[in-house]
Amino acid sequence: MKRVRQFDELDMKILTELVKDGNASVPKLSKKIQANSSVVYSRIKRLFRRGVIERFTVEVNDEFFGYQVSALVGLNIDSKLRSEIVNEMLHMDRIIVAREVTGRFDLLVTCRAHSLEDLHNLVGKIGELTGIHHTETFVQMRRNVTAPAFQLASH
Repeated sequence: MKRVRQFDELDMKILTELVKDGNASVPKLSKKIQANSSVVYSRIKRLFRRGVIERFTVEVNDEFFGYQVSALVGLNIDSKLRSEIVNEMLHMDRIIVAREVTGRFDLLVTCRAHSLEDLHNLVGKIGELTGIHHTETFVQMRRNVTAPAFQLASH
């Protein structure tokens, strides 16, 4: 894990605002956090260079493409086949993320589907993969998200 160093309150303000709106222009961001535009621009570039900001991305509205159902699928698997199973799942078009976890499941998979029937078929395909022992599906009823605020840790 990389250590947090040479960060100050301005860096934290920039990160907090970019997480809320990664498309914010430098002048708009500068005005919001009350800092000089050229300073904000150079700080963003430095955060990128240091790997603090990995990428800017777009969040697409799944419903626009007909995906009405989101779900988490907990998987118990043969641990000897872990990498093969993860690789196969990541090549399935409706699987978004496969996380290796501790606890009750070995993997948690985030997926989307056009309908409950479509989800049922997808989970069936997952269950047919070699090395899958058990699946348990959790259908998302509502999504609540918060943008994290960043602050310096006090030691």
